[in-house]
Amino acid sequence: MTDREKSTEVPDTARRTFLKGTAAGVGLTLIPGALWLSDAVAAIPVAGGYLLVDMKKCQGCTTCMLACSMVHEGAANLSLSRIQIVQNSFEKFPNDLAIVQCRQCVDPPCVEICPTGALHAEPGKGIRLVDGAMCIACQRCMKACRNTPSTAIWNFEKGHSQVCDLCAGAPFWSDSGGPSGKQACVSTCPMQAIRFTKEIPAQEGNAGYQVNLRGKEWKAFGHTTE
Repeated sequence: MTDREKSTEVPDTARRTFLKGTAAGVGLTLIPGALWLSDAVAAIPVAGGYLLVDMKKCQGCTTCMLACSMVHEGAANLSLSRIQIVQNSFEKFPNDLAIVQCRQCVDPPCVEICPTGALHAEPGKGIRLVDGAMCIACQRCMKACRNTPSTAIWNFEKGHSQVCDLCAGAPFWSDSGGPSGKQACVSTCPMQAIRFTKEIPAQEGNAGYQVNLRGKEWKAFGHTTE
């Protein structure tokens, strides 16, 4: 079996959990590609917080990515980071860099398309989370994500998808995370190009999530604060 086949192999425990939950469900009809409720679909609660970025401040240092993988996985691995920095050498400033962070969407397509409920909104806080034991490795959440690249990423070491949880479930984070705590990417960014907010950003396009975080001191670097 190749490494790629191993990475997408569905664990037996995940299959059993999925089948058990399907058999126990009342009023559920299994259709290839999705699970649909015969009655009204329950509303997905909004998230308790969101990450905003300023691409004119970002220097592409990947500190946020390294911090994310460290607090969640205990290892500095850019491929396991739940926040991504995309670099395009053919573009001009500030479009040569892009921070791709989970939007904690009000109507998250990743949550809606997950066939097992592995990707869900945490009760009370609304943070989008992945239950690795329930994930069947279909990767539909990654394909459904509105961001490019997808902010639902594949954990090739654990064999399931994962999304930003605002550090609510970061086992290697020394501080309390989540909407009422701290986020590793926000705390470690040397340029303070990432900010946490509890206000729901505009959902259309990127404007609501890409904001101006530059103060008057920014002029000292020869840049505009506009």
